[in-house]
Amino acid sequence: MAAYLIVDQLEVTDPDTMKKYSAGIGATLAQFGGKPLVRGGDFEVLEGDYQPRRLVVLEFADMATLKAWYDSPEYAEIKALRHSASRGNMVAVEGL
Repeated sequence: MAAYLIVDQLEVTDPDTMKKYSAGIGATLAQFGGKPLVRGGDFEVLEGDYQPRRLVVLEFADMATLKAWYDSPEYAEIKALRHSASRGNMVAVEGL
């Protein structure tokens, strides 16, 4: 069953470091079969008062693969860049 990583990037505090993160994440995703589905872009809130800043959605084959990528040594260095340069929310959810 597919799994999705949903990120709401609230704030970028260091744009130069985030550029390094953006340049490096693709290779780590490819190793685990991760696929970007949404990377920013226009959105419209249809119900409720949720006001995301910048949404990102990544697709993986299943939750085990998503977690393996997230906890992998390949992603660890890139993840540290993101943590040092931005603030946001992230959830993993299984699909249908």
